[in-house]
Amino acid sequence: MKKNVLLLLIIVLFLVAPNRQVAAKNLVKIATIGANTPHIDPSLSYQQKVDAIKEFLTWQLGQVLSDHPDLIVLPEICDQPRGMSNKEKFEYFEVRGTHILDFLSDIASKNRCYIAFGMYRQDNEGFWRNSSVMLDRNGKIAGIYDKNFATPDEMKIVTSSDEVKLIQTDFGSVACAICFDLNFDELQKRYAELKPDLIVFMGLFHGGMVQAEWAYSCRSWFVGSIGVGSVFSQIRNPFGQVVATSSNHFDYVVSTVNLDCELVHLDHNKVHLRELKKKYEDKVTIYNTGEFGVVMITSEDDNSSAKDMVKEFNFEKLDHYFNRTRSDREKLLKER
Repeated sequence: MKKNVLLLLIIVLFLVAPNRQVAAKNLVKIATIGANTPHIDPSLSYQQKVDAIKEFLTWQLGQVLSDHPDLIVLPEICDQPRGMSNKEKFEYFEVRGTHILDFLSDIASKNRCYIAFGMYRQDNEGFWRNSSVMLDRNGKIAGIYDKNFATPDEMKIVTSSDEVKLIQTDFGSVACAICFDLNFDELQKRYAELKPDLIVFMGLFHGGMVQAEWAYSCRSWFVGSIGVGSVFSQIRNPFGQVVATSSNHFDYVVSTVNLDCELVHLDHNKVHLRELKKKYEDKVTIYNTGEFGVVMITSEDDNSSAKDMVKEFNFEKLDHYFNRTRSDREKLLKER
């Protein structure tokens, strides 16, 4: 009897051990909504304007909640009406307080999903920031990113940040960028060093090919929410290719992606790819665009991650290969 109890205890401890590595495919359903916040009758009180924004967000979120997404991304500064002067904005913020934050927190909690949204907020030191706020499935704040590169005009009312960190979620690490940020290589390079699983971008412009550059340089999935109705909000894979997009008919899109992936160069790895496919069959996807000389290995297996597969078959990962090339080149140049 004692042996059975001891055995049961060992099994339980193994299952709940905090350091236990669980390797599995990482399917995440992402919803991105891109829509203009409305112009609201200026004769209304600020409280009425706050209520109108709540109604607007209720409608927008109602388009995607029935799909039960894991993550919903809303645009930059989506909690304020358009067309207000700077003076009117701060009068509005005084009334708004945390009303919109609390409202979205309640929705995140009731629907057991993450919500990322943009707002102007005052930090603990009294500085006004243009921020991306990530709420977790319990409606708590999982993390806040403050815009690093406000425009010169915007810097008249908000303070730029120099802090860059990843927000941890139950599906992976998330990097955030806001609008004008997308233009700055130094921010992109800082994120490339951190290797996020997903980049969340919210803005009032699209960025075009720069979105793809960020995705590929960071080896990350990328989701954009653009607060301009005529501009598409999109989800991109780590090659920067669009895999889901809103349209001129619908200002939102919902798509399931698998974040469990690794990029490897074709050089020296083709034999490993054949061996990998032979073993895992339809439990692994090897995606080749035909343009990069690089493939994306995605695990569809519940027990082996893409990282496990790469290690098992001794693949050289993409960045290791590039860094080895740099190192070999430097040695040759020094020898001349």
